[in-house]
Amino acid sequence: MKILKALGDDTRLKILSRISHEEVCACELPRIVRISQPAVSQHLKVLLDAKLVEMRRDGAKRIYSLSRKGRKVLSDISGW
Repeated sequence: MKILKALGDDTRLKILSRISHEEVCACELPRIVRISQPAVSQHLKVLLDAKLVEMRRDGAKRIYSLSRKGRKVLSDISGW
């Protein structure tokens, strides 16, 4: 159910699409998806809870990447 909820929002799909190509700092995402930083944080939490993305710290930065599960889900849905 968490995966369906995570995939049911256009902004989260944009975030997933962006990080499917390379790691992205959370600080870059508001500019990319054109929403506020707090809104980005809420969307990232949903994606993390669904285990579609992973986060690592680089100093004060939070770097997000697609998880193995996220890659499989995106591959499965793009094949439809």
